[in-house]
Amino acid sequence: MKRLSSPPHPTSQRGRTVWESRSMSKPANTLPRILVLGAGLGGTIAAYEIRDATKGRAEVTVVSDSEDYWFVPSNPWVAVRWREPDAIRVPLAPVMAKKGIGFTSVGATRVHPTENRVELRDGSSMHYDWLVIATGPDLAFDEIPGFGPDGHTVSVCKTDHAAHAADAFDEFCKGLSDSGQRPIVVGAAQGASCFGPAYEYALILDTELRRRKIRDQVPMTFVTSEPYIGHLGLDGVGDTKGLLESQLRERHIKWVTNARVTSFEDGMAHVEEVGEDGAVKKTHDLPFGFSMLLPAFRGIKAVYGIEGLTNPRGFILADKHQRNPTFKNVYSLGVCVAIPPLGPTPVPVGVPKTGFMIESMVTAVAHNIAAELDGRQPNEVPSWNAVCLADFGDGGVAFVAQPQIPPRNVNWSSHGKWVHLAKVGFEKYFLKKVRSGVSEPFYEKLALQVLGINKLKETTKEDVR
Repeated sequence: MKRLSSPPHPTSQRGRTVWESRSMSKPANTLPRILVLGAGLGGTIAAYEIRDATKGRAEVTVVSDSEDYWFVPSNPWVAVRWREPDAIRVPLAPVMAKKGIGFTSVGATRVHPTENRVELRDGSSMHYDWLVIATGPDLAFDEIPGFGPDGHTVSVCKTDHAAHAADAFDEFCKGLSDSGQRPIVVGAAQGASCFGPAYEYALILDTELRRRKIRDQVPMTFVTSEPYIGHLGLDGVGDTKGLLESQLRERHIKWVTNARVTSFEDGMAHVEEVGEDGAVKKTHDLPFGFSMLLPAFRGIKAVYGIEGLTNPRGFILADKHQRNPTFKNVYSLGVCVAIPPLGPTPVPVGVPKTGFMIESMVTAVAHNIAAELDGRQPNEVPSWNAVCLADFGDGGVAFVAQPQIPPRNVNWSSHGKWVHLAKVGFEKYFLKKVRSGVSEPFYEKLALQVLGINKLKETTKEDVR
């Protein structure tokens, strides 16, 4: 069992039972408890920002299933050894203690919203006055036979997955001299809602293979559930269709859109290409020596199937203030939030929750809980804007969507070597922010810099390698 670090406030109590009704008087020496479930991109920053917004009027505690924060946007770099895992890791307990935030890495097995408590993996429970769910997703590899790190493909969804992918890629490259040409298949499966890393990894692989001078031995195919290249779950942003199609053509990467993967075997992907009417118009048996596809997401087991809390897929239901309509003291943010798709597509395509959108959710949740502490109703609404930097090692594509879901006030995309430099600068800044416990919002500033390309070019001169 991991030890729970308690915030250094003299009135905080470890493991106490919170009064079930705020209308009842509470002992004078207790503070309300705000429990943050999850310590990824959203949960970690949410803990910092909620602590700052509540200014010591509440006890903030984070429940994670890991002792560390991992900068997931750098996982595609880890998967080709442009980064080592430790370079993007932040041990969380010291930072949380410095910020006066309780922390445990025991992990949760079940949320009990009718009882205002979260059951932990060691059999104990933590009670709360407010719960902020920021768990990220469960990865639905099991929905396709042979899919994922336990099957026949690799993954960049988690940093340990990416480290394993780097080993597999090295073995793949070593085998080229013995076997001649060996194909690669990269992309995103049906139901996926995060497409940027798929494009990023495909083009990073192309760059790395060219650096190793073996690209000519590796045919590549990009397989995606999107109705067209560059859709991204957002019906495109600016000219992402033209930009990404151009990148794939220039790098001799073929593609299959409206793709539904039926199964993976050792060295073979079985794919159905679906027409606009939903009927299968073509089947593809794609051989591969190395493959990475992003899976569909769903809610984690600790929340899955709780009536009033989640949708049928296990994502958390939230109103415009990020508050659950049934359990008013439960907020949610990040990838775990239920957002309907933009519209029907031949193959299911989800809406991504980008960093900019997540950060706006964090700010809204922090301010709304602070308002409730003051006896006011929540009134903050997240902006749901999107900014994305997709690095290819020797260039990249960037886009800004304000708001993320069309029609938009800003609908902009561009490409160039500056995107690579910007991604490096972004990684350095964000890791510094997590290590120091800074709650300052960053994505909006990044968006403004992206729209002012010359400023972004000056972010860093260092190469990712």
